[in-house]
Amino acid sequence: MKPFAYVRATSLQDAAAAHGGRPGSRYLAGGTNLVDLMKLGVERPGTLVDISRLPLDGVETLPGGALRIGATARNTDVAAHPLVRSRHPVLAQALLSGASAQLRNVATTGGNLLQRTRCPYFQDVSTPCNKRDPGSGCAAREGVHRDHAVLGHSEHCIATHPSDMAVALAALDAGIELHGPEGTRTVPADAFHRLPGDRPEQDTVIGHGEIVTGVLVPAAAPGTVSLYRKARDRASYAFALASVAAVLELDRDSGRVRRVALAFGGLAHRPWRAGTAEERLTDAEPTPGNVREAVEAELAGARPLRDNAHKIALARNLAADALATLARRAQDATPGTP
Repeated sequence: MKPFAYVRATSLQDAAAAHGGRPGSRYLAGGTNLVDLMKLGVERPGTLVDISRLPLDGVETLPGGALRIGATARNTDVAAHPLVRSRHPVLAQALLSGASAQLRNVATTGGNLLQRTRCPYFQDVSTPCNKRDPGSGCAAREGVHRDHAVLGHSEHCIATHPSDMAVALAALDAGIELHGPEGTRTVPADAFHRLPGDRPEQDTVIGHGEIVTGVLVPAAAPGTVSLYRKARDRASYAFALASVAAVLELDRDSGRVRRVALAFGGLAHRPWRAGTAEERLTDAEPTPGNVREAVEAELAGARPLRDNAHKIALARNLAADALATLARRAQDATPGTP
């Protein structure tokens, strides 16, 4: 392993200064992804800035009913939190769909957002990979790409983002809090991760020296229902072939959709917010025909590769099942309850 310096941050300012002032630095919290990549030789940081002891591990209610989840809150704790479970079940379900209990006990909210692709070519330093070594090529395009992207990919990269949690946060209109040398800002969750374009090595919009400090989840309107569905090769501890996070609010009198949010995982370089499908379903009845038409319109722009066209049908069926389930729940929900 390449030698590296270690800095234990005692404050946000200390962490941002240490990270921003040292080339090749990385933040360390749970380390469940970063340490693995260091062992493989994919990540070779010059400095690790340990933020695990910063007071960022809480889940708190904000005025108006929003939740703030700290960046170092453990995935297990967030999934089990009563306010998350009652107000935003899609988030709890997504977290429980990812990794093993042992990993969830260590992995953090910020680390989950910043985890890197599990593309085998990215993790194998003997193969070309534009994400790992810009300009070297993409071995996955002509290699084994059954698990790779069908939406938003480029000639430079076809990798998918592995996080389940990030898909739920995109559907919940969450915001990612960032602190850096130039102050603080909040980025919408569905804009935090990038499509590859010609710079696949840049996973997110986070700037050098910036640190994720928390996630803001807006309050859910009364009667809103949500869930997470995931298709994978085995029942647990596997990354998504396709997944969907769905949030639905119905007008109980007309039965029409007042608000819907839909985000796909496993299909792209980032969680894919289904804006076209949402627009078509808003003010419509969530019938199987309307749902299918809306999702088909969303997936019309998919560009499957040789071996992964099956992902389109998976995503379509997952979305149809999720929205049908939520429509039934919304009709049965007690008025005035989230």
